[in-house]
Amino acid sequence: MKQITAALIVILLLISCQRQSENTKLSGSVFGTFYEVTYSTNINFERQFDSLFYIINKSMSTYQANSDISKLNRNEAVKIDSHFIKVYEVSKTIYKETEGAFDPTIGAIVNAWDFGPEGKIESLDSLKIDSLMLTVGFNKILRTDNTITKPKGAFLDFNAIAKGYAVDVIATFLDEKNIQNYLVNIGGELHANGINVEKNSGWMVGVENPNFDGTQSLSRTLVLTNEAMATSGTYRKFKIDKNGNRYAHIIDTKTGYPSKTNLLSISVIAEDCMVADAYATAFKAMGIEKVKTFLKSHPELKVFLIFENDKKELETLALNGFPEQ
Repeated sequence: MKQITAALIVILLLISCQRQSENTKLSGSVFGTFYEVTYSTNINFERQFDSLFYIINKSMSTYQANSDISKLNRNEAVKIDSHFIKVYEVSKTIYKETEGAFDPTIGAIVNAWDFGPEGKIESLDSLKIDSLMLTVGFNKILRTDNTITKPKGAFLDFNAIAKGYAVDVIATFLDEKNIQNYLVNIGGELHANGINVEKNSGWMVGVENPNFDGTQSLSRTLVLTNEAMATSGTYRKFKIDKNGNRYAHIIDTKTGYPSKTNLLSISVIAEDCMVADAYATAFKAMGIEKVKTFLKSHPELKVFLIFENDKKELETLALNGFPEQ
């Protein structure tokens, strides 16, 4: 009888281990891109994820007319929520750290150049750009508790940080459910924790090559452990002038003009995805030498750059201990 009982216990333990070694994978569309969340429990959290995405969109989507940020941009009175406050405060910090290279008030200029959610300005010239630049500067946006005060013509746009923030929100939700192993992926912005239990190994992720023809291939693969990574590229949204110069969709916050840059892809690893997301955007506008100088005083950021050299050949540069292949 004891032998039978022992055998049953072994079988039950094996079944239990097998169940624990299975991931749940949820995927769908959000924020104009895809999401995929993989985690080590069989509980379906799709309804909760959808609810969190809805709240974030309602707060900060410039593509939704009834969102809080859209109402603010129309100069309507709005009481902002805790999500908006968190993104605002981190944006203010990174705005100061990068000396304005990251600036969520550049939205009006982004729209004018036809890179944003609103229509472009026809016959855009230097006078119109100079006029729009009068409203640019995140230091002009003030928060008092849950109220925002801004210049009448200022256009707030958190799209360069909100997606990374949403990744962190989902990661925090899973943490609160005591789920130790997960990978959150929203449009290529990532937050990993623990391991992939199905493979009993770390979460393997990749950095894409900047292929202008739309094909996909990987430049580097790495294991992401208990941290977040965001990648920002200039090779999908760009304009080419009559002289063949390629201009990125990242607007220079000092001039109001699209950035002419040889940086094609910037990947940043940080503790939080919204921080990585914001710095990946800022670094595109800063350029390689400024990024290298900046990172000397920011060892907490690991960075991987893909750029074109003078011969139009691709080169890579790993900084601050960005993981090797």
